[in-house]
Amino acid sequence: MPKNNNKKKNIAIGAGVAVAALLLGAASYSATRPDEPSSVTAKEGSPDSPADVSADPRAGVYPELAELARRDAKDPLAQGRKDAPVVLIEYADFKCGYCGKFARDTEPGLVKKYVDEGTLRIEWRNFPIFGADSESAARGAWAAGQQGKFWQFHEAAYADGSKEKGFGGDRLKELAKQAGVKDIGRFSDDASGAAAKAAVKKDQEEAYGLGATSTPSFLVNGRPISGAQPDEIFDQAIEQAAAAEGKGASGKGSDK
Repeated sequence: MPKNNNKKKNIAIGAGVAVAALLLGAASYSATRPDEPSSVTAKEGSPDSPADVSADPRAGVYPELAELARRDAKDPLAQGRKDAPVVLIEYADFKCGYCGKFARDTEPGLVKKYVDEGTLRIEWRNFPIFGADSESAARGAWAAGQQGKFWQFHEAAYADGSKEKGFGGDRLKELAKQAGVKDIGRFSDDASGAAAKAAVKKDQEEAYGLGATSTPSFLVNGRPISGAQPDEIFDQAIEQAAAAEGKGASGKGSDK
């Protein structure tokens, strides 16, 4: 029986992925190309990019895409209750300027307003598209997460001026120390290991499967949003998703 359920789930997700590929892949962006672009057409989503959030809480929502939420209580790259009514999945790159803008200007407000009181869960997906430095940063972030310091590393890596310093080996160690990672030797081993490579590849392939070619890209309970949109776009999407789940912004609980 579980196998049949998994098969049905995969078919449903496949259908939703086809839709998301059109929405995310064909979206219009103002792009800034990095100094060392990867082989794919890598772009940064402009905060002025259009976002499809209508007054109808179910318009533009693809429930099958909500199945991409992992809801793993032990996921170090996630924050918020595992059973929160709304899950925001973020596909992002540490070399992306607009990802940094979202991390500094928008995400802290979402955490305070929705994560802390139980409505929202944020799940990070490493989506390195700007070359070797992006890949190194992604693996470093994953390694920091193995010691419970992913979000602290995330904050340090997205600080103003951080990406301009690059993400070489010594720089990653410096960021890990800033993040409070205790065992730097283990951090280095983890960042260069096969598990980090596999985890980053899994996230990256999920994003490409959705048709995402720009960062940041988001899913809010199955609603695709492209680019570092204004705060009100995320507020509206989260509140509409919570309303559609029949729950307001007053969730309770402590399960991650």
